[in-house]
Amino acid sequence: MEEEVKETYRMPLIGDKSPEFKAVTTQGDINFPKDYEGKWVILFSHPADFTPVCTSEFMTFARMQSEFTELNTELIGLSVDSLYAHIAWLRTIKEKIEWNGMKNMEVTFPLIEDIKMDVARKFGMIQPNQSSTQAVRAVFVIDPEGIIRTILYYPLSTGRNFDEIKRIILALQKADKDGVATPADWRPGDDVIVPPAGTCGTAKDRMDGEHEGVYCLDWFMCLKKDK
Repeated sequence: MEEEVKETYRMPLIGDKSPEFKAVTTQGDINFPKDYEGKWVILFSHPADFTPVCTSEFMTFARMQSEFTELNTELIGLSVDSLYAHIAWLRTIKEKIEWNGMKNMEVTFPLIEDIKMDVARKFGMIQPNQSSTQAVRAVFVIDPEGIIRTILYYPLSTGRNFDEIKRIILALQKADKDGVATPADWRPGDDVIVPPAGTCGTAKDRMDGEHEGVYCLDWFMCLKKDK
């Protein structure tokens, strides 16, 4: 009997075009990224249905879904479980689970069935030294052009920080809109970093306070008030 050969993929990196795929989900079939053109997307994987950490995460994503929608951002989940396991688990979450002040939480974003791990392998979500049968907790932030902008990986035992995931979307959108960078722990309304001076003259002008609204801690580190 010939041994089945699994197709291998290079793990996608920040700045790469997102891998393309078609998948069956709890909300119908999707064709990615074509179906999400013009949208930001958070594509995330979880190890397994009917597990406590994953349950807490899906309830949190469901609670925050409207916040992401306001940011033109769609959610897509994935695990290597079957569609029917997904449906049963999401029904259990809605009908039985109450946690952290949340109950009757209905998950309306798509959850991908990936029994053959085809999508998980394309995104490097299967990491054998952690598990060869479960996806790690990966998060891919993909922009409206289908470019991967952020990658987060968590071990199986650690639930994700959802405030940080939302902050990443806000920071990327701010950077794209205004051509700035965001400093450590940035939140909307905080000062932002302007691009470094490209000439000695610009550096001198900034240090002399000749660029309106910009203040410099040194020639290479200048900030301005957020609009």
